[in-house]
Amino acid sequence: MASPMSASRFRDALRAEDVTVVETGDWKHHNRNHKGAWGPVHGVMIHHTVTSGSERTVELCRDGHTELPGPLCHGVITKDGTVHLVGYGRANHAGLGDDDVLRAVIAETALPPDNESNTDGNRHFYGFECENLGDGKDPWPTAQLTAIERVAAAICRHHSWTERSVIGHLEWQPGKVDPRGFTMNWLRQRIKERLAD
Repeated sequence: MASPMSASRFRDALRAEDVTVVETGDWKHHNRNHKGAWGPVHGVMIHHTVTSGSERTVELCRDGHTELPGPLCHGVITKDGTVHLVGYGRANHAGLGDDDVLRAVIAETALPPDNESNTDGNRHFYGFECENLGDGKDPWPTAQLTAIERVAAAICRHHSWTERSVIGHLEWQPGKVDPRGFTMNWLRQRIKERLAD
C-alpha cells in the first residue's frame, strides 16, 4: 500500500528524471478530493486527449468541461515533451475500471482482460493525458514518447514499482482505446530499461 507523494515531491521526482515541467496555476491544490479519497496509489495510467493544440489541451485538462470537471489528470504531456502540471490529488482521469486489473497492477503480474467497471481508478492511479488526436494517425514525436517514459519511470522509481505498475486507459476500462498509436507493452519495455539504469 503506497501513500501518494507530496505535490512538491512529485514535481521534483519528475525533474530528477530529466523531465521539463511547467507548473500551471495553483496545481498543487487543484483536485477532486471532496469527491473521495486520493490513495492508496498503485500505479500510473496513460491516456490520449483527442485534442490538438497544446494551449487548448492544457486548459481543457485543467478545467474539464460541463460533464466532467477538472482536473482531468495530474500532468499533460504535450507534443514537445513538456509536462504541464494541472492538478494534484484525486483527478477525473481513470473512472471506473476492473478490480481484477487493479489486483494485477498491485501484484505486478500479467494484466487480465478488462471486462468490468466496478472499481474507482481515480483514487488509485497517477494520471497523464498526452496530447494526441487518438486516431492512430496523429504522430507521437520522440520528445513526447520520451517524456511519457520518463514520468512513468520517475513515479515507479519513487514507489519502488516495476514497469508493470504502468497501464493504459484501454487496459483499465472496457471500451477505452487510449493511448492509441503505440502499445503499452512497448512503453513498459522502455520504462523497464530506464529503471535498470
